[in-house]
Amino acid sequence: RDLISEDINEVIVDSRETHKETQLYVKELLKKDRIAVRLYDNPTPIFQFYELGRQIQNIFSRKVELPSGAELCVDETEALIAIDVNSGKSRAGKDHPETILNINLEAASAMARQLRLRNIGGLIVIDFIDMRSRKDRQQVYERFKAQLERDRAKTKVLPISRLGLLELTRQREHASLQDTTFEPCEYCSGKGLVKSALTVSSEIQRRLQELLRRTRGKTAIRVTVHPSILSRLKYQDAEFLKTMENEYGGNLQFRSDPALHQERFFITDVSTGKRL
Repeated sequence: RDLISEDINEVIVDSRETHKETQLYVKELLKKDRIAVRLYDNPTPIFQFYELGRQIQNIFSRKVELPSGAELCVDETEALIAIDVNSGKSRAGKDHPETILNINLEAASAMARQLRLRNIGGLIVIDFIDMRSRKDRQQVYERFKAQLERDRAKTKVLPISRLGLLELTRQREHASLQDTTFEPCEYCSGKGLVKSALTVSSEIQRRLQELLRRTRGKTAIRVTVHPSILSRLKYQDAEFLKTMENEYGGNLQFRSDPALHQERFFITDVSTGKRL
């Protein structure tokens, strides 16, 4: 009901039962006789036949490749959605004004479609490739506005600034496709990043220095870490740890635990089993 627009003239269904229900719905509720509801009975699965699986995967990709070789980079944040236009693998003269204009025009059409496919709403900022000509900026702006006319959601678009930025708001009716399909990663808490082995190793070394100074080297200490961190401590940082033992005294022992998060580590007093 929500997706059928004036440019839709056929609906293809791969279930006989659903085919009958859809025919009835289109005829009685939508009152659109011009729309044909066709039963798909090809042995090849419908998603495979129309290559829908590949297209769906592309919707979730951060980068969207354009026919010219250029690409869009889509990043969703809490405050806004940022879309960046890159010349990417485009082989034409990347600095030529006409080439830049053509890439931006292509990107404008692709972005309007991505907004609909991904159901992106709220504040959106699009960073086009810089255009020196006001006429070129206006042409890209008009192309983008024309493509948005197919969008059922209400949009408000501001002209492209001299810096090549276009700001718009799009009505948020439902959660975006990304929010409804994914959940935050338990490992990185949705950041998409974890501390490097070097960073965690440095934190461990600072903590060990503090403990060895406090205990004056009289305590045997066991450090339990993720295997990737142990590898860093064992090879790249081994000499520094040995120097630390010689300077402050004490006995340092290291153990790995694959179940540990890469950023976490435990320091234990060997004699008492107490965590320090």
